[in-house]
Order: sequence, then structure tokens, then C-alpha cells
Amino acid sequence: MNPLFRPFYWSYRTTGGLWHWARRRFTKGGAAVVVALFITGAVGVDIENTMTYQVFALLLALLLFSFFFSFGFSGKFSATRRLPRVGTAGQPMCYKIVVKNFTAENELSLTVLEDLSDPRPTFAEWLAFNHAEDRRSAFRVSQKKQRNPFRLANVKNAELPPLPAHGEAEASGEIFPLRRGVLRLQGVTVARPDPFGLYRAFKKISAPQTVLILPRRYALPSIALPGAMRYQEGGVALAANVGSSEEFVALRDYRHGDPLRHIHWRSWAKTGKPIVKEFEDEFFVRHALVLDTFDEEPNSEVLEEAVSVAASFACTILTQESLLDLLFVGNQSYCFTAGRGVAHADQMLEILASVKNCPDKPFIALENLVLNHVGVVSGCICVLQRWDDARRKFVEKLKAVGVPLLVLIVMPNGGGISGAGGMFADAEGTIHILEVGKIEEGLARLK
Repeated sequence: MNPLFRPFYWSYRTTGGLWHWARRRFTKGGAAVVVALFITGAVGVDIENTMTYQVFALLLALLLFSFFFSFGFSGKFSATRRLPRVGTAGQPMCYKIVVKNFTAENELSLTVLEDLSDPRPTFAEWLAFNHAEDRRSAFRVSQKKQRNPFRLANVKNAELPPLPAHGEAEASGEIFPLRRGVLRLQGVTVARPDPFGLYRAFKKISAPQTVLILPRRYALPSIALPGAMRYQEGGVALAANVGSSEEFVALRDYRHGDPLRHIHWRSWAKTGKPIVKEFEDEFFVRHALVLDTFDEEPNSEVLEEAVSVAASFACTILTQESLLDLLFVGNQSYCFTAGRGVAHADQMLEILASVKNCPDKPFIALENLVLNHVGVVSGCICVLQRWDDARRKFVEKLKAVGVPLLVLIVMPNGGGISGAGGMFADAEGTIHILEVGKIEEGLARLK
């Protein structure tokens, strides 16, 4: 069946490329002239009974003049961006662009356009998305179309102030990231309109850069997270040193029976009597944040929202005196620990920004990873993408070993969840449904 879809795919690529080219080349006035040109061309076919063809000829002459005028743009420029290190999906990212003029002419009315990497998918990605969209439409109550999942960001054109000869000028750029991940900028285009302001002449500048876009985060209410303090072998330093040592508290005089390895030799040299180090066991809260990445569609809205929910909890937990273990499955099983000096929230968010879907492994891979880890955690927060028999059994196993749970199930908007056959039994109130498009409202209802 794949060869039958290739003409549609190439039609999609061609149409998308032409639309992108037209939006950049024509100003708003130029776009209006093009529309009027097609209308007058269709109406003015009958030249014996209408004079519209004269308007068509005038509009065509204006566009041709604007087009040929663009060949006279011979400027030479360089551009430097001052980008932030990271951005956040759903929030505008502002930065500065410095453009230098290497000619002896003053340049006016220039616009700076960003050249992002081509967002158009490969044939396999396009085909997988359309098949997934067909499956969703069969169950969707509302026929609202999903936004283009391949579009990474919206870019606002930057107006450049007058650029003096052999001088430079600074413009304010703005990018609105739509999705997390690496945003690649290939270059900058300096555009100058013709005297009529219809068509732009371009000068492209190569300026490759990348920005990491962090996941969208939601505000969480004040909720009591599952679990309480428990003993952590190795204490706060468990991430740096593997061993069974306790946490150092203070120095005290030697008592009969104290192990020699606890003697503090420097203090003995100063005081002239044996001094030992006193330790105590370290008790603190350690949460497991389990992220379900098992999805066949690489650009699924459900997966994106699941990552955003996980990022929201990661930021909240890491502001407390606790440890957080992020567990998910990608090419392999991963466990990242942060908190209490081990790592920071920014590092956890950068990890979540790079999480990919896992289409070729069974859910039991995540189950085994979590069950092997629950012995050291105080509680478990599970962010799941659906509710089926495998995930129900996974939650039941965690409850059976006595792990306090908070389960969040991210579902498509209007997808619903089945409660038949005991599939969704939650007497403890630990399982909550979050719908795409209503995530923030769903999180606000948590207690």
C-alpha cells in the first residue's frame, strides 16, 4: 500500500514548500495583489463584456516590476544571534540579532527572517502519523483536527533599524517553541521589499545554531505526595559513592569499643586525646517518577503531555528536601536521580526534553525496571499514556508490595476510559484521568 501514498506525500511536501516560500517572499500587500490577480484573471476572461482584464494587466505589471527589482539587491551582511541556552515549549523566547553591513550603502526597511530546519517529515513519519490520525478519528467525539505535529516553532519576523554603511544594527527576535526537543536554526535571511512593498529580495546568511527546548510545565496544587521518610543506605552521598557508611554528624571523645576507622586523627593530634567521628543513619524522602513512553506514534500529543506532567512534578519535588528517581524506557532502561545536591531541576528537565517514544518494546520492560527499584523509594508517581490490562496489573503489583502511589493517566481529548470488567477500579482514589487540552484543570483537582 505504501507506493499508493507516495503521490499524496509528494503533493503534501510540494504544497507545504510553496506555501512557505510565498509567505516569506510576499508582503501582506503583495499577497492581496496576488489574490486580486487570480480573481480579475478569472472574471476578465470575457474581454468583450467586461473591463476587468485591464485591472488584471495592471496588477500583473506591478508584480513583474517587483519581481525584477529584487535582482538589484546586492547587499553583503553577517548576522550573530544572542540566544538563551534553553527555551520552554509554549513560552516565547526572546533574543537579539546583530546584523553587520559590509557595503558602502545605507540600507533601509530591512527585515530579518529566521531559517529553521525543514520541519517536513519523511515518508515513513508522514504515513505513520496519518494512520494514527485515522485510528483516532474513529473514536473521537469531536472531529477537531490535531495541530501539525511536525511544526516545531512559530517565528516572528524582526524589523531591523536603519543599517549604516560599514556599520551594524540590532534587532529583537522572538521564537515561540511549540514542542520540546532540539530546535535547529540553519541561518538568517535579510529581506528588503521593492518600492511598492509587494515582493521581498533575499540575502541568505549561514548561521547554524541549536537551542534545547524544555517541556511545558503546569502549576501543581499543594498536594501530599505519596510516601514518607525512610532510611537510605549511603545517605546523601549515595549517588557519588557506593557503600554502607552512615552520615557524619559531629566529633566526640573516644569510647571503649568504637571502631578505629572512625578515629579523627587530626583532632587527636590537636587535643592530645583520641577523638572519633559520630554518625547517624540518614532518613529522607525518595520518590520514583515513572514515565510511560510506549507509543507507536513519535509525535503523539499524549506523549508530549505525559512528558509535561512528569516535568511539572519533577520541578515541584526537587524544590523539597528529597530525592527523585526518573524511570523510563527508551533504547534501554533509564534511571536518573536528582535532588539533595545530586543533580538540579534543570538537568532533569533537559533529560525529559530529549525523551523519545518507545515503539518496539513491551510494557513489561518498564514494569521490571520499577519493581527492581521500589525497595529504596518512599512513594511512586506513575504517568501513564493509557489504561489497559498490562498497566492495570503493573499498578496492582506496586500496591501489593505496599508502595504508596499516585497514578496519572493521560488520555486523548474525548477518548474516555473504560470501566468495564473491573478495568478501572480505584477504591483508594490514587488514580486520576488527565485529558489532552485539559491537563491543567485536571492537575488542579489533585489533592
